[in-house]
Amino acid sequence: MKTVSLKLPDDLDVRLTALIRKRKISKSMVIREALEAYLAREDEADPNSFLESAYGLCGSVDGPADLSTNPKYLDGYGQ
Repeated sequence: MKTVSLKLPDDLDVRLTALIRKRKISKSMVIREALEAYLAREDEADPNSFLESAYGLCGSVDGPADLSTNPKYLDGYGQ
């Protein structure tokens, strides 16, 4: 098993100390459990980009096809 050291802000250390006293387990065990839970959530996160997620919405809105390139749509913009 590897050893890792880290610095904790005082308020986080106080909360951690209170938890280990309540649960009667080591700081290492609490930190390992928290890290495992965090990594599990990260593994479940959608790895797609926003573009990939919104792909099905492309073309679902009616409007001018040249909205982003035609300067006439910028008349009065920012005024």
